[in-house]
Amino acid sequence: MEIIDGVMFKNALKGAAKLLENNMEEVNSLNVFPVPDGDTGTNMSLTMNSAVKKGLSAEDGDTYEIALSTSQGSLMGARGNSGVILSQLFRGLSNGLKGSRTIDVPTFANGLQQAAETAYNAVMKPTEGTILTVARECGEFAISISKTEKDIVSFLERVIKHGNDTLNKTPDMLPVLKQANVVDAGGKGYMYVLEGMYNSLAGIENYENFEEETVEEKYIDRQSIDTDKIEYGYCTEFIINAENADIDKLREELSIDADSLLVVGGDDIIKIHIHTNNPGLILEKGLKLGELSDVKIDNMRYQHEEVLLKDELLAMEDKKKEETKKFSFVSVSIGKGLDQVFKELNVDYVLSGGQTMNPSTEDILKAIDNTKGENIFILPNNKNIILTAEQTKELSDKNIIIIPTRSIPEGIGALLGFDESLSVEENEKNMTEYIEDVYTGEVTYAVRDTSYNDTKIDKDDIIGISDDEIVTSGKDINKVAKDLINSMMNDDISIISIFYGNNIEDKEVKKLADLLEEKYEDVDVEVVFGGQPLYYYIFSLE
Repeated sequence: MEIIDGVMFKNALKGAAKLLENNMEEVNSLNVFPVPDGDTGTNMSLTMNSAVKKGLSAEDGDTYEIALSTSQGSLMGARGNSGVILSQLFRGLSNGLKGSRTIDVPTFANGLQQAAETAYNAVMKPTEGTILTVARECGEFAISISKTEKDIVSFLERVIKHGNDTLNKTPDMLPVLKQANVVDAGGKGYMYVLEGMYNSLAGIENYENFEEETVEEKYIDRQSIDTDKIEYGYCTEFIINAENADIDKLREELSIDADSLLVVGGDDIIKIHIHTNNPGLILEKGLKLGELSDVKIDNMRYQHEEVLLKDELLAMEDKKKEETKKFSFVSVSIGKGLDQVFKELNVDYVLSGGQTMNPSTEDILKAIDNTKGENIFILPNNKNIILTAEQTKELSDKNIIIIPTRSIPEGIGALLGFDESLSVEENEKNMTEYIEDVYTGEVTYAVRDTSYNDTKIDKDDIIGISDDEIVTSGKDINKVAKDLINSMMNDDISIISIFYGNNIEDKEVKKLADLLEEKYEDVDVEVVFGGQPLYYYIFSLE
């Protein structure tokens, strides 16, 4: 096989996505910390699926156009650091294929080399022993054999062997990998991408019938409506995201001058279906209760004009909502109680995320678009989301400021350092400095047996983490929590905030708070329900 055409390239991408998805949990298990939120595999797989979905929409005849679409899809779907780096690898690959309608070995090799170079350039401080090293070695080796190797399948087989050899050496490059006795998770995910492409091209697996997500187009007979019998001409549907709304009262208000009314709700979401002659008025009533989503308006009298009419009506509603202000805030949060804390600190849009499910670049862009500020501060609150957030600065025309918060306590601290009377630059400086005085501790459990800093940790042991280090472990949650706090304390600490998760009972939290107040008499102890999963406690020491 000396040439890959568009159809073959698409099948290879499908193979990459499928093999990565099949081995997602294995990649997750390579997380250095034995915590239940290792999500490198999940992030890479979701990013890859978004990439392939977009790539399959391109025309079959041009491999560069397919690669370009794949790159765009990976960027919009990028989740976490590993997902962002994967998107940059696809961006470099598309650059290497520029101008090529088909792919031969030299073109493929150039694409792999540029993929690595682009990914390296996207990371401010590249670390060897990671996915970057594996990608670079693959690219350099590919170039070295491209002048003599003509068969693409054989070429890719040799590149994969070299890549896996490099992957197996990553523990020797990063001590933390050696200590945990694992190879780099991102590098392993990247090798599954290449192996999945190889499986398809070599005929080992057939992905031609791969079922990507599709939207079924339905035919509408626009000539069959008898408009004289339609009393209310606009079928209007939408969802209201509202808390504690009175559904019965809303149903009564909407029933005036309307029919075919359906109002159902649950979990702070209300679904509306109604036939009316004034969709704008209906939407306005919904906006009084909360944010709207999934808005759909059909003109039953003139269906051939329905798209233009919906755009016009939504534009009218958007105009009513356009109340610009100087500052807005978007924050990532991981629990219902923590969501409420951020809302009370005037955060405009709270994104569900954190370790278990990192928001994508597209998710953050949507949050940005739902704010009204001229200057928008983004609080990632997780080191694995910072790089994703940074991507939005290039994709949005708004003035976006990323405060590099690595934890929920740092996000809260940054907001406390904000002063509306100051300039954007002064606030960015103050907020960034404010988080330097915030210390974060976390208590969770081990998901596997491991050894860390010469300490043996058994599966299901309770572990205390601070500053990216496991500092204590044991069998009792409150004892581990107390030992963790003790290791973090210094003479400057004046406040200990306890954010307890959804798997801790109130009486246990009270016991811990009483113990801390008794031991640290000059320190204020604050207890807040966080509602976060996986982590029994998140501590903020200031």
